[in-house]
Amino acid sequence: MFVLVALVGALIGAVTVTQAGQRVNVLAVARDVPAGHALTDADLTVASFAEDPGLSPVRASERSSVVGRRATADLRRGGLLTLAQLTAGKSLGDDKQLVGVEVKRSQAPRDALVAGDQVLAVILPSDGAQSPNPPKGASSSGSGGEAASITATVVSVGQPDASGAYTVNLAVDPAQGAELAIKAAAKQVALVRNPRS
Repeated sequence: MFVLVALVGALIGAVTVTQAGQRVNVLAVARDVPAGHALTDADLTVASFAEDPGLSPVRASERSSVVGRRATADLRRGGLLTLAQLTAGKSLGDDKQLVGVEVKRSQAPRDALVAGDQVLAVILPSDGAQSPNPPKGASSSGSGGEAASITATVVSVGQPDASGAYTVNLAVDPAQGAELAIKAAAKQVALVRNPRS
C-alpha cells in the first residue's frame, strides 16, 4: 500500500512539473532596436519560453502582426517582445510628418507619455520675447499673450540623457512639421498630454 501511495504521489508530481514547465514559442529581439524604429522580420527571433501567467510575451504565431509596428522604447537584443513595447498601428500614415522634439524635464510629463498619446506641442516665446505668433496651421486659444499650440501624436519617447532631457518623436500634419521642427531646434516647445479616452 505504501509503495502504491508513493507511486501515485510521484506520478502527480511529475505531471505537475511537466505542466508547469510547458514551453511555448514566443518572439524575442534579435538585435538592438531604437525607439521609433519600425520592426522588420530581421529584428525578431523565436525563443522557447516556459509559460508564466505573470508575463505576456508575443507568441511566435503573431509575428506577421508585429512586423512594421514601431518600438515605443529602445529594445535590447535577447529581450522578450511584448505588445506594450509597440505602437498600436504599423505606420504614421502617408499624411503625417515625424518631428523629433527634445524637451527638458520641466517641459513634458515624461513618465506619463507613451506612443499613441495625443499631445499639444505648445510654442514657447523666445527669451525676452512676447508670446509667439501662431505657426501656420497652429491653434491659439485667444489673444492677450496666450500660447499657440500644434496637435500631435506621440510615436516614441527616448531615454533621458545625463541632464534629464529626452527626445519625443511626434507625428504632425505636413503643414505644421517644418514650423514645429524650427521651434524644437530653438528649444521653444513644451508638451501637454491630452486626456486619454
